[in-house]
Amino acid sequence: MNDNLDLAGIGIGPFNLSLAALLSPISHCRARFFERRDSFNWHPGMMLPGTQMQTSYLKDLVTPVDPSSPYGFLSYLVKKGRFYRFINAEYPRVRRVEFADYLRWVAEQLPNLHFGASVESVEFDRNGFKLSGDGLHEVRSGHLVVATGMRPNIPTWVERYVGEQCLHSHHYVTTDFSVTGKRVAIIGGGQSGAEIFLDLMAGKRGRADEINWISRRPNLEPLDETAFINEYFTPDYVRHFHKLPEQRKPPIVSSHKLTGDGVSPATLQVLSQYLYDTDFLNSDTTPYAILPHREVHLMGREKGGYHLHMRNGFNNDDESVVTDMIILATGYHYQLPSCLNSIVDRLDLDKEGFPRLREDYTVAWDGPEQYRIYLQNAGRNSHGVADAQLSLAAWRSAIIINSLLENPVYDVNPCPTALQWVRSADDQIERNGCTLEAEKIYRVG
Repeated sequence: MNDNLDLAGIGIGPFNLSLAALLSPISHCRARFFERRDSFNWHPGMMLPGTQMQTSYLKDLVTPVDPSSPYGFLSYLVKKGRFYRFINAEYPRVRRVEFADYLRWVAEQLPNLHFGASVESVEFDRNGFKLSGDGLHEVRSGHLVVATGMRPNIPTWVERYVGEQCLHSHHYVTTDFSVTGKRVAIIGGGQSGAEIFLDLMAGKRGRADEINWISRRPNLEPLDETAFINEYFTPDYVRHFHKLPEQRKPPIVSSHKLTGDGVSPATLQVLSQYLYDTDFLNSDTTPYAILPHREVHLMGREKGGYHLHMRNGFNNDDESVVTDMIILATGYHYQLPSCLNSIVDRLDLDKEGFPRLREDYTVAWDGPEQYRIYLQNAGRNSHGVADAQLSLAAWRSAIIINSLLENPVYDVNPCPTALQWVRSADDQIERNGCTLEAEKIYRVG
């Protein structure tokens, strides 16, 4: 393949898929996206039966900035003949498996995606970026957009033991294993930990001898998805957050943890009712223990199994658990892909290794300004807690497209939030202007 592109995308997950969908009607932009896998597949390892999205289906790949796009979730329902059945079923949230099928459906329609092409190196010369790798002969591009996703977070105390009896939740569904006759420990108190606990207790992987669910959180803490908390997932908030001094941002992001990393209230209710039935109405159940406020700090393998040594943050005691199998529901972390190794020293990174992103999601680097590098899912420290979530995927794609083409192709300025994050003359003008426009529409209507 020999290509001279305006934009080369590395990785095809939901974020670059959104960008590809919104770029598809723009004929004068030569863009192509590359993915090492042979086809689109979104988190196959966590497609547990009945699990739901934590984001509204209206916040799909395109609808927030282009509701007329043929690649919206509602278009998917219509094309599949499911629209009326979906509406009548009154799901409070879309099933995760259906949203994954929607994403796959979009990927199958877009001509600017190239699967089975692994970008192994990116080099820069005076003619732009050169991409090389398996399935690629030579691809040149004026700009890059990198969206290679998060990597499973493996705590240091468990790294040497990862294998058949110690796996990350990322591989839970796609790994063939049985827990029959085994003691099992689940590490991590978020949504994935709750879903895996319920799945194992239901005997979907056989009958365990014992299940210990260990979390360093003080309790099984609920995802906070109330109306004003959701203002953190709006363009208005992200723009104000981006303008803050760098040192102010990390503590704010940490304080927003439960906006995207708690257990959904619906799952907590199911869990509470399940445990009631288990404890009082069903005598034939797997013994279990839910252990909050415990932080595992050491692991050893002995004749009797794996020994997990942990500190109880409630009473400050040292405790231990012996187990035969460990499932890590420990989340994900950001890591720049290895294909950027040749230019990584030229990028402006903060002390955590996160790129310092400008408002348009470009990273500052020491190369010519006319060659830009956009990074998706890398802006937690620069743009806030919403960066890794699907909520603003379409809006971020529109920001990138407007920057790339140096033209406001998409409207990226919705009305400000009801909450005033700062008080300034410019904000008040914007707020009043939006109000006047709304009144005008109302009067004409």
